[in-house]
Amino acid sequence: MIARILKWLMLLQVLAVLGVAYLAMHAWGVASPLLAVLLALATLLAVRALVVARNFWESRRLGSPVPPEYQLGAMGAARLFSGELRATLWTSSWGMLRPRLHAADSIPGQGLPVLLVHGYVCNGGYWTKLSGQLARAGIVHKAIDLEPINGDIEAFVPQVEQAITELCTRTGSDRVILVAHSMGGLVARAWLRRHGAARVARIITIGTPHHGTALANLAAGTNARQMSRIDGAPSGWLAQLAASETAETRALITSIYSHHDNIVAPQASAQLPGARNLAFGGIGHVALASDARVLRQLLEEITIKNEVAQPPSTPHFA
Repeated sequence: MIARILKWLMLLQVLAVLGVAYLAMHAWGVASPLLAVLLALATLLAVRALVVARNFWESRRLGSPVPPEYQLGAMGAARLFSGELRATLWTSSWGMLRPRLHAADSIPGQGLPVLLVHGYVCNGGYWTKLSGQLARAGIVHKAIDLEPINGDIEAFVPQVEQAITELCTRTGSDRVILVAHSMGGLVARAWLRRHGAARVARIITIGTPHHGTALANLAAGTNARQMSRIDGAPSGWLAQLAASETAETRALITSIYSHHDNIVAPQASAQLPGARNLAFGGIGHVALASDARVLRQLLEEITIKNEVAQPPSTPHFA
């Protein structure tokens, strides 16, 4: 569904560009059609950049303090913004329009199969870059498309269960690793609450608002309300989810997050007590699963063969 919606939005953007180009030539006196189109494209890019800038402003206004070791200078802030804008444009204008994963055959010793669970208003196309890395490592993987896009998180659980069953049947494995971005991490935890840990070796969440995000208060859908924060506290659904988990459950989870996340606010919401928490800096929300540093960390987490004690969060600088 999201791919169809994005295609319509892309069509509207094309029509808007043509409309602005026409206006530039006939009302603003721009003589060159090429210059008029370039001006229209620049206008569209500026609008998209303003949306990203607004999210950064809101997330900083409502965010948690950035530790001194993660503070960014002017150049670091510029790289943060441009990286998130680039990731947002690529994901919404290409990756999710044609969601395709890279195929990988099972290679002995290369680890368990991986199920990829996307976040709010996304689809499997979000994982294109990670899919390429997994394929090159010989790791079998599958992405799920959660429907409907504004549905109850609990309603996504059977879809995850079906995908895990299919992946286990396909590979002959009795366990999988779940990698989940944003809301997908909450879906994975909801699945774990209902089905238990017998078929999961590890859950890796990326930029997940484990304690809610204030920006979800501005979004639509049952899932947005479940991810929201009310009077500075997690929603009732999030509180119930947390109360249902044991120390053993939390030990299965690795939470990767950024102190500069522009959607999860406060950013400390991504820290999950009892989990393995890995902090990064200088990376926006959408860019998390395409940033080279995070991709390296993901592959390391996926290929870990033994249980490890949780270390303190290690700084990763922009």
